[in-house]
Amino acid sequence: MTTPEELRSTVIPDWCPGCGNHAILMSVKGAIADLGLDPKDVVLVSGIGCSAKTPHYVKTYGFHAIHGRALPVASGIRLANHQLTVIAHCGDGDCYGIGMEHFIHAMRRNVNITVLVHNNQIYGLTTGQTSPTSDFGFKTKSTPGGSIERGVMPLILAIGSGATFVARGFAGNPKHLRGLIAEGITHKGASLIDILQPCVTFNHVNTFAWYRERVYDLKDAGHDPTDRARAMEKALEWGDRIPTGVIYRTERPPLDDLVPALAQGPLVKQPLERDIRPLMERFY
Repeated sequence: MTTPEELRSTVIPDWCPGCGNHAILMSVKGAIADLGLDPKDVVLVSGIGCSAKTPHYVKTYGFHAIHGRALPVASGIRLANHQLTVIAHCGDGDCYGIGMEHFIHAMRRNVNITVLVHNNQIYGLTTGQTSPTSDFGFKTKSTPGGSIERGVMPLILAIGSGATFVARGFAGNPKHLRGLIAEGITHKGASLIDILQPCVTFNHVNTFAWYRERVYDLKDAGHDPTDRARAMEKALEWGDRIPTGVIYRTERPPLDDLVPALAQGPLVKQPLERDIRPLMERFY
C-alpha cells in the first residue's frame, strides 16, 4: 500500500510559506493512500494558476492543461480510460471564470471525475486581482474602490447543473478535507469539492483566522445531504457562518455507464481496426 510520503515527487513545492495549497496537497496524497489507489491508475489534471502546480508535486500521472481547460481534458482522459481515477485541480478563476462553461457541462454530464477547486477568492498567480468568487466590496489592485460585482456561488451552480456530489472543505482542517476528498473520489459521478484556501500573500481578508471564526461541520449540525432543497439553502449560506462538509449527494448513472462503446472496456484497450462498412451502409 502506497503511503502519502511515497507519493511525494522530486519537485519541491514553491508556493508561498503558509499557503493553503500545502494543506490541500497533503490531503490529496492522504486520500489517495487511504483508498489504496495504485499511483499508476491515478491522473491529476490542472489548468493555470497556483493550484495548477499540484500535479507536479504528486507521484502519479499528471497533465498540466491551459487556463480554464482542466475539466474537458479530465473528461477526455476519463472517457478514454474509465479505469483511471481522474482528479482535476482548478483555481476559482480557472474553474469559475474562464472555465465556467466547462464546469457547468462537466457537472451536467455527470462525468465520473473529482474536481477540487482551490478557492482563495483572488488571482494569486498574477499577484492579487479580484476573482469570480471575490465578495462585493472586496478591495484589490484591480478594484481599489472595492468590487462592484457579486461573487459567483459555485455550490449553487453545481447542484443546479446536475452534480451528484457537492462539498466544501477548508485548508485549515486537512484531516476533514482528506476525508471529503476520499468521499469525492469513491462517489460515482461528478464530484465537486470547493476548498476554502487562504492566500496568505494577497488576500488579507479571507484568512485562516477569518474562516476559523465562521466554518462549521454540517455533519455535526445533522444536515441531510440527500435533501436537495435543504442543500440549496446550505449552498447559499455565507457570511457569519460558513458550512463545510457534504452539501449534496445523490445517485444517477455517470456518463461512463451511458456510453455504449465503454461497455466493451476502456477505449485505449479496444482494437483500433474496425470494419466501418456496416456503419456506412446504415447512413447512406
